[in-house]
Amino acid sequence: LESSLLTQPWASVCFGESAFLAKACFRDSGYILLISDLSSVWYESADAEAVGQRSKELNKRLTVHVSSLLHRLRNLMCRLLAGQLDAATSFSCHRAASGLSLHVKSELSGLPFYWDFHCCPAPVEMVSRHLVRPLIRMSLALQYQVQELTSLVRQKDAEIEDYMESGAVLSRDRLRTEPFREEIFQQNFMAK
Repeated sequence: LESSLLTQPWASVCFGESAFLAKACFRDSGYILLISDLSSVWYESADAEAVGQRSKELNKRLTVHVSSLLHRLRNLMCRLLAGQLDAATSFSCHRAASGLSLHVKSELSGLPFYWDFHCCPAPVEMVSRHLVRPLIRMSLALQYQVQELTSLVRQKDAEIEDYMESGAVLSRDRLRTEPFREEIFQQNFMAK
């Protein structure tokens, strides 16, 4: 499950006034949820047996096969992560020193359906694998892209300068641009 979670994108979610990043992976064998407020990272991993046991505790009137529960949880979380909640479903969270609880209220087969994700602090290796390393890789990729674009703009400026020295004139003066100055661009970008 955790290796499959690596391929899932992070999504922005809000519970009341609190904003989080979250991602989840559900299979017939269980699920894993990772959630962060960018100060802390929490996770829960539950196998099919744990899902069945928790459902019996939370939904005493509901008798559903574990695969149906996991399918319902997957649908609810997918809608949450896509920002497409319906009126019949609500999510709330509670932070404690021991972790973060995510409470779900919904319906299943016409009956009330409740679920609690009991998330504990994620181990450092998990945080590194799912958050830190991908962010650093993306930062490096964006730096490389900026260098490539800067080089391309310089080449275009040299090409335009060559045309101008050859006697070319703009047909529309509004298209005129100043030569690219990387230092000024960087200063303006950082100021914004």
